[in-house]
Amino acid sequence: MDSTSELPIRFGEWGDDTSYMEQLVNNYHLVSSTPFIYEKFLQSTFPIPRVPFLSRKHSARSNLRMSQPGSTHDAQKPVIQQQKVIIPNNHGEKLMGLLHETGSEEIVILCHGFRSTKENNTMVNLAVALENEGISAFRFDFAGNGESEGSFQYGGYWREADDLHAVIQHFRGEKRVIHAILGHSKGGGVVLLYASKYHDVYMVLNVSGRYNLKTGIEERFGKDFFERIKMDGYVDVKNKTGSVDFRVTEESLMDRLNTDMHEACLKIEKDCRVLTIHGSADEIIPVEDAIEFDKIIPNHKLHIIEGADHGYSSHQAQLAKVVLNFVRTALQEGK
Repeated sequence: MDSTSELPIRFGEWGDDTSYMEQLVNNYHLVSSTPFIYEKFLQSTFPIPRVPFLSRKHSARSNLRMSQPGSTHDAQKPVIQQQKVIIPNNHGEKLMGLLHETGSEEIVILCHGFRSTKENNTMVNLAVALENEGISAFRFDFAGNGESEGSFQYGGYWREADDLHAVIQHFRGEKRVIHAILGHSKGGGVVLLYASKYHDVYMVLNVSGRYNLKTGIEERFGKDFFERIKMDGYVDVKNKTGSVDFRVTEESLMDRLNTDMHEACLKIEKDCRVLTIHGSADEIIPVEDAIEFDKIIPNHKLHIIEGADHGYSSHQAQLAKVVLNFVRTALQEGK
């Protein structure tokens, strides 16, 4: 298994391109998400020519999106369209997502974490970074989260892997190539479980996923959590105002405790490339979990970003750079 030192690009070695990425992730939320305003934002903020990846199969279609000779637009810049997409899962619930469409045949699917949504900063910033490279990206809400239908369930890792399968099947039906799946935190575990079950995606990015799902429970809910849930059959988790945020049932707790990431990762096929990214200062999931993944996943690279916390609050640009480097390498190799 490979270590972070074998990656072509490492933290602190990005030069001017990192400044560009920092401008991208820091300025995105200052503009409207409407296509017209967003395209104006791209033209004014990023005048540096950047050549997008164009599929050979779809190069004609993609070229139709480019500016004509003599235009004031950069002829190499893809026309970005953000489209809402509704996809039913296997339980009849509608999953809501946002497609960052660049015209590429390839697409990267982004999966959010626990009690999060597709609007999480990491999800948005990674989608913007990918689309700026001409790579289409899709971020969506798992059932029971964000705008998607369904009730929130604690645990439910395998159920969310099945939600991801519904998304992937939808885009395959649209003749798209699923180039990679990426998940942050709980989403990192979900994409690894997906790869272990379905064996039809050959690039997986696990960003700060948890290796041992038996840990982190008492830290979040208190030491008497197990006694309380055994007594009543559930525990209502309250927010700072005292109102109920969500409910953890004994069934959903056991669902998490019975999800074995070690066993699942051993089933990931050798031709599936896996990259685990983790922050050295992660306050939610210890960096040691990333090292455990590195020990057991066969075709694996590990990249630790020094000083990064769980949400990469001060390291969004570095995270995006590592992700793009990994994705670009496979595109250049034609897989």
